[in-house]
Amino acid sequence: MTGCASRAMSRRHFVSGSASLAGLAVAGCTTTPEQPSQVELMKPVINSSYQLMYGPKPKERFPIPAVELEKVPEQFWRRQVDYPTTERVGTVIVDTSHFFLYHVQENGKAMRYGVGLGRAGFEWSGRAQITWKQTWPKWTPPAEMIEREPELAKWSAENGGMPPGLTNPLGARALYIFQDGVDTLYRVHGSPEYWTIGKAVSSGCVRLMNQDIIDLYGRVSEGSPIIVA
Repeated sequence: MTGCASRAMSRRHFVSGSASLAGLAVAGCTTTPEQPSQVELMKPVINSSYQLMYGPKPKERFPIPAVELEKVPEQFWRRQVDYPTTERVGTVIVDTSHFFLYHVQENGKAMRYGVGLGRAGFEWSGRAQITWKQTWPKWTPPAEMIEREPELAKWSAENGGMPPGLTNPLGARALYIFQDGVDTLYRVHGSPEYWTIGKAVSSGCVRLMNQDIIDLYGRVSEGSPIIVA
């Protein structure tokens, strides 16, 4: 899965003093301040804490570039929110109608993340468990997907799957969802395609920005309940 603003060049103005046949006296030299371009004026002002939150991660196995937050609606940026629920602390709740994932915390709070959904992401709902967690996972497209897209056969289970990396559809981390001990083939995972957060495009399950899945991965324990609705 998986701008550059122009600047007006500064001009130097030389102010001449009185001149005579004996010579020319230069009174001074000034520089006009650079004016921001139209593109720069239109860019939103992003809080430094979010810039840090979604900045580059150079120490990862595959260094992750920063997110261009102006391409992601602000409501989908990670934040702690009020979230009263009867579900126990540690539960992961995916709200497919509003493209949010909640990790339930104490005292009526939750950490909320924006998610993207593939069309296949609407095909499964219910209660299950996060049975397995993986950093920089391989991706193995299911047989049904290979039938639709035969070019993916090179990444089949028989061929060992797609190696991890920045272009791998599962991104930096993956949470594997099992129901009654059976793999649902449903995943919560990272994605380099941060501009798809808040949208339903292509195929796939529940995807977060790589910076967000790394944060969620650190909070979720194997065996945690997950609800998809």
